[in-house]
Amino acid sequence: MKGADRRREIAALLRSKQPITGAELAKRLGVSRQVIVQDVALMRAEEKNILSTSRGYLLYDPTDYAGSCRRVFYVQHTTEQLRDELLTIVELGGYVLDVSVEHALYGEIRADLLLGTTQDVEDFCVRLHTCGGAPLKVLTNDCHYHTVQASSERLLDLIEGELDKKGYLSSPNESEKNPE
Repeated sequence: MKGADRRREIAALLRSKQPITGAELAKRLGVSRQVIVQDVALMRAEEKNILSTSRGYLLYDPTDYAGSCRRVFYVQHTTEQLRDELLTIVELGGYVLDVSVEHALYGEIRADLLLGTTQDVEDFCVRLHTCGGAPLKVLTNDCHYHTVQASSERLLDLIEGELDKKGYLSSPNESEKNPE
């Protein structure tokens, strides 16, 4: 299969709205994972909206979210509270698009999360514990941002209220954003 044909096939597979790992794409297309990584880089250069999530690649179409509302929440909590924070958001109808931190040296560091269901959160937490890594928030004294999407401002208000009630909501002015 020629490169252009393979990239069209990758785009078709990613339209399924379910993340697909590089290894799975490689297996389906009979190439190495490195070839997939190179193809994805070329597709991004062609302005394809391909996201790399912890669950795999996903083709992001902004029109899928037309009419939805977004809000950025600044939060602070322990790693032990991470699961509860994310479940609070999705159980109230929110979709956690990303996490970001403002680092003193590197500036903004952002990662796509794309968590919209309880199962997404549970899978993310399992991956966090099994990969031996640490969440981005550890770089900034547990302070971080989440971009959350919901179908209405009312739902975002409910999410904000519950995060505040649980003590997760913070303000960049109240806490130390950029540790050493």
